[in-house]
Amino acid sequence: MPEAVARDAHDFGVYARTGGWAFALKVARSVRPGGQSAEGTEKVSARRFAALAGCSADRVMRFYKAWDRAADDGLVPQFEALAPGAEVELPDADVWLSYYVSRNSATSVRGQAITEAAEAEGIRPTKALEVAENPTALRAAILADPGTAEAARKALMDRLGEDPVLRSGLARDIVRADDLKKAVAEEAKTGDRLEYVRKIAEEGQVKTPAGQKIEAPRQLRQEAERHLSLIDELDSEEEAEQAGEWAREAYDTVRTLVAEAVEADPELRVQERRAKFYSSLQKATKAFEELTFDDVEEIDDIVEDDMLQRLEELQQAITSAISALQKARNSG
Repeated sequence: MPEAVARDAHDFGVYARTGGWAFALKVARSVRPGGQSAEGTEKVSARRFAALAGCSADRVMRFYKAWDRAADDGLVPQFEALAPGAEVELPDADVWLSYYVSRNSATSVRGQAITEAAEAEGIRPTKALEVAENPTALRAAILADPGTAEAARKALMDRLGEDPVLRSGLARDIVRADDLKKAVAEEAKTGDRLEYVRKIAEEGQVKTPAGQKIEAPRQLRQEAERHLSLIDELDSEEEAEQAGEWAREAYDTVRTLVAEAVEADPELRVQERRAKFYSSLQKATKAFEELTFDDVEEIDDIVEDDMLQRLEELQQAITSAISALQKARNSG
């Protein structure tokens, strides 16, 4: 076996078992701690070591600090216990990334926030920092992979509550995109329908088409609970595809049962029709009150024959309605 091949295989094996610890040891045993005099030691400064290695002093110090953190945890010996050429048992490779920070951004305020968030999520800070430093790569992953896009969506939703700038920007984007506006309107409709059904199931009350609140019959409440249980059992992917359709089905079913309950109760049926009449009357009154010419200086310029004809027809309809109500009251 050629000596060069054997040496490469040995070095590869060391790195495969220990990862960056093999190189951190070289730094730890050869670089003297900052502020320590060069007299009485064979160790050199990080800057001198970097020059000999043909890399930056910052890179050397990242390995130095990783060893220092591990030494504080008792995982490796302190620098003072190591001399150039010393060999010690090294931790496993998997532990290395828990101590090594490969980017200077980790020391910034932004980097510290990302590190803390990564630790809270139970992932290595280096992964989160790498993503944060390469937004183009993140964008590519979101565009290409539905799973990444879904993770990004959930992260944005979690952040919206504490980031008013992001919230406002997202709202502007939605308003400016017709497809998104339609999707938001559709989701809002789905949410309203589900809320209508959920209130029946949880509170036992239902609002009739005319706006009355009545106690929900047992059959109606059971049907609402059944539909909700089906929707609640959907997983996230099924919910995205079917929630709207199932919510519409639940809403239509419940509304049909509400209408049947109203028709089956003579007293309730009368109350419902009275409520509908009052609602229509209030809307008509409000609309007619808006037909004013008090602020029109040149009324001759806006008047047309069709306007007068429609008002006359409206007057006749009102007169007929008044006559019908008076007749009903007198006969009663």
